[in-house]
Amino acid sequence: MLTQAEKSAAFRALHQRPGAFVIPNPWDAGTAKILTALGFEALATTSLGVANIHGRKLTREDVLENCRIIAGATDLPVNADLENCFAHEPKAAARMIRDAGETGVVGASIEDFTGERAKPIYDFNMAVERVAAAVETAHALPVPIMLTARAESHLHGGRDFDDTIRRLQAFEKVGADVLYAPGAWDLAQIRTMTASLGKPMNLVMGFCDPALTVAQLAEAGVKRISVGGALSRLALAAVLRAAREMRESGGFTWVRDIIPMAELTPLLKPEAARS
Repeated sequence: MLTQAEKSAAFRALHQRPGAFVIPNPWDAGTAKILTALGFEALATTSLGVANIHGRKLTREDVLENCRIIAGATDLPVNADLENCFAHEPKAAARMIRDAGETGVVGASIEDFTGERAKPIYDFNMAVERVAAAVETAHALPVPIMLTARAESHLHGGRDFDDTIRRLQAFEKVGADVLYAPGAWDLAQIRTMTASLGKPMNLVMGFCDPALTVAQLAEAGVKRISVGGALSRLALAAVLRAAREMRESGGFTWVRDIIPMAELTPLLKPEAARS
């Protein structure tokens, strides 16, 4: 297995080379191994995918354990979705970055969603202070973590695109390595966003036009393309279709679509999970 430092160096190199790369989101060791075997160059955890596993709201410990499982299942660099870092106060939030680093991940995110529906987005100054504290911790670790700062208002009823840009620029100014604003939909909006930033931008395909391609997004200035919880939701959609057929018509035609064991087993072998 590669060391965490080697994974970190590989992850940074992906952000420095020309073009864009896809960073899909497994939710357990098996999906991490499958995506590794298929030739992806980095992976990212998904809090939604993990919540779907547990069938409940996540705890801090759930997220850290999932980071440990996925980082340990692959030689690829892993970026951790840490939501709002399970704390409001900046230094407390930054401790989640430190603890995530101890699981073996080499990237992590912090977002300005509070987790509270009544007031979903942190005030501007608080959001920036939280990112600054997270950056300080991430960059001081024995193996520094690439810190992704997320502006979440478009997912929670906000429509002020200028405020999103202002936040991303402020996050960049305090040292965030990657910027991320879920909810950008079309190329015009994406181009405006990337043109306003000097650091790499992550785009999540679960919330933008699915007809867009990697080539189009790279041309628009996107560096990293994730899918969030979309793969998990796709898997659950297949489960729902099969379950409804069994329950409603007593049918099992869905069995025709399952992956053959002869194809699946090699993908899950330890050697297949190495880059």
